[in-house]
Amino acid sequence: MKCRHCGSKLKLPLLDLGSSPPSNAYLTSSTLSDPEKWFPLRVMVCERCWLVQTEDFTQANELFNADYSYFSSFSNSWLAHSQSYVADMVVRFNLTNKSHVVEVASNDGYLLQYFKAFNIPCTGVEPTASTAAVARAKDISIVEDFFGKRLANELAAQGKQADLTVANNVLAHVPDINDFVAGFATLLKPLGVATFEFHHLLKLIEENQFDTIYHEHFSYLSLTAVNSICAVNGLSVFDVEEYPTHGGSLRVFVQRIDCGQQARSSRVDKMLQREGKVGISNAEFYARFQAKTDKIKNDFLAFLLEAKSQGKSVAAYGAAAKGNTLLNYAGIRSDLISFVVDLNPAKQDKFMPGSRIPIVEELRLKQEKPDYVVILPWNLKEELVLQLKYVRTWGGRFVTAVPAMRIEP
Repeated sequence: MKCRHCGSKLKLPLLDLGSSPPSNAYLTSSTLSDPEKWFPLRVMVCERCWLVQTEDFTQANELFNADYSYFSSFSNSWLAHSQSYVADMVVRFNLTNKSHVVEVASNDGYLLQYFKAFNIPCTGVEPTASTAAVARAKDISIVEDFFGKRLANELAAQGKQADLTVANNVLAHVPDINDFVAGFATLLKPLGVATFEFHHLLKLIEENQFDTIYHEHFSYLSLTAVNSICAVNGLSVFDVEEYPTHGGSLRVFVQRIDCGQQARSSRVDKMLQREGKVGISNAEFYARFQAKTDKIKNDFLAFLLEAKSQGKSVAAYGAAAKGNTLLNYAGIRSDLISFVVDLNPAKQDKFMPGSRIPIVEELRLKQEKPDYVVILPWNLKEELVLQLKYVRTWGGRFVTAVPAMRIEP
């Protein structure tokens, strides 16, 4: 396989998670008897541009289809983060009712609803029919399509160039990352600005966040790689900020190379230097990740087997994609975790892909009172422990497996 950015041959492995079905391919009662599509899940590192990427085994339209069931608005902390972003961007870039904002991968309108509250014209680009329908119900204009140079040219020809484009947690999801990024250079007005948010590769490696690796994520991103990708595709990075979201994320600000006028922040060079110092551009940095991942898997599996031998009941909370990576790599089934609770009605009464553990509403948790509740979206642990504090009333305890096995006191 060749690097999807620079075309170099990939030789350096990062992680082999065996095989699994796509993490958002939830099953229904009617499809339980059907075979599932399982794909190898292996990750490689480009030693030229240092883009970390999955091997190519599946296509985006197989992963982001009409039944896509990830809805951003079910996390209160993410909504708060998004509302804060909008307020900051309105002030920083002097956005008014004469401006135009475009969000790529706008999902269910979780963010654009706040631009509408400022009376700022906005458009969402969202390929999944399920989330696009929810956004339209919020009176948000949605283009239901995959983004890239083709669509950017179409939107520009329609007079829909943007003063600000937003791309949150989508840069990792695109198989043709050059085509995707180049589209922003076309879609932006001459003085327009684009922001990209993505899970930081530095955090993934340093904090053993292996469960953020799944088929829907084609790339795992550092500022080092993103800086290169932007430069090749007509954009320049002028600022970067760190956020705790998703276990540690970067927000990167870019502008058109040919006409952008934003001053370059010292934070860009500081982050590039920081990545260089820890070894982002060094093969040794990636060498021990497989062993760390295997330890997490083995520790979690040992906990579940011990709980079962002691007659303890275990449930999980959050039918998250990252949870499916963990469950399938560890080979866990419903004999060890009896059910998974999720607030999203689109996931309830379905089954986790691969493990086939049933997904239920929260009432089930209160009825069965399990001894342990495994929080699969560990990045939302604080929010969820507070939401589920009633679990402690029957002596229940919370468990997280990533970045290390932990039973909360």
